[in-house]
Amino acid sequence: MKFALPGFGKKSVLGIDIGSGAVKAAEIDIKDRDKGFDLLGLGIAPMPHEAIVQGAFLNAGAIVATIQEAVESSGIKTRDAVVAVSGHSVIVKRVTLSRMSAEELEGQIQWEAEQYIPFDVNEVNLEFQILENFENPDQMDVLLVAAKKDLIDDYVQVLTEAGLNPVAVDVASFALANTFEINQDAEAEGVTALVNIGSHAVNICVMQDGVPAFTRDISTGGIQYTQEIQKTLSVGFEEAERIKRGDAGADQNQAVLPQEVEAALRSVTDSVVGEISRSLDFFAATTDSSRIEKVLLSGGGAQITGLARALHERSGFEVESLNPLAKALPGGA
Repeated sequence: MKFALPGFGKKSVLGIDIGSGAVKAAEIDIKDRDKGFDLLGLGIAPMPHEAIVQGAFLNAGAIVATIQEAVESSGIKTRDAVVAVSGHSVIVKRVTLSRMSAEELEGQIQWEAEQYIPFDVNEVNLEFQILENFENPDQMDVLLVAAKKDLIDDYVQVLTEAGLNPVAVDVASFALANTFEINQDAEAEGVTALVNIGSHAVNICVMQDGVPAFTRDISTGGIQYTQEIQKTLSVGFEEAERIKRGDAGADQNQAVLPQEVEAALRSVTDSVVGEISRSLDFFAATTDSSRIEKVLLSGGGAQITGLARALHERSGFEVESLNPLAKALPGGA
């Protein structure tokens, strides 16, 4: 299965990642997917503390201003934007149905969805993708996606107010799948777990032979480290963030973290790794597919010292970093 990167015939498209810690903006031009892509512009702007909490937009004005800062500081030209959503308001289910045409499923999708999603179908946007199923000619596998309309409306509103033209809303785990697919040298076979560790959430997408076989969002992430540093050192949020990142601007007296802080951070790592491992164990226990061969990490939280090693030791899987620019052509931004 190929995941189409939404360009809608445009020369380029702007991807916007609206995170609780920062907004990231990247403009890409897909000339020839077999050869790679051009990164035309890249911008990052820090999100004010508590403008977004657990996925809820609490300060729309601050979010709009941060989006504008990320875009304007990068030299990005296009205003056609793509954004991804995740969290408890997004449901992804792989279901098995009686075989029918896409047109027939389109007419029945709301009725089918009622059986699998915990929301009123009138309150969600529904999409589906028919997958290959060669085992039973009378059945087909369908990837069903539902996202609450109020969540989509929030994202569309801030993008529009920031002067952008929202052309598509994707699911964060599928954005990971797109990143993985476009940066592979060949068709991805086997089972690979993609794990993106953000500030307030971890997005997991297990790819089996190039198709998402399992997705999950976990309400944990890099913010836990910041909170632990705040509590242990009795410092403010911004200072704790600088210490976590190892910025030169952090208080020089904190250059070497006290042993109790290092112990606290190891405790957070154990908690985050435990949540990820339990999700991967759940996938392994509920599927007949091959064993996960590799875990690819991305996101700011993946940079925490010792996290990758701890995940390897806990799970036994090979753990590496996902490089989203592996196929970027020379001469880009």
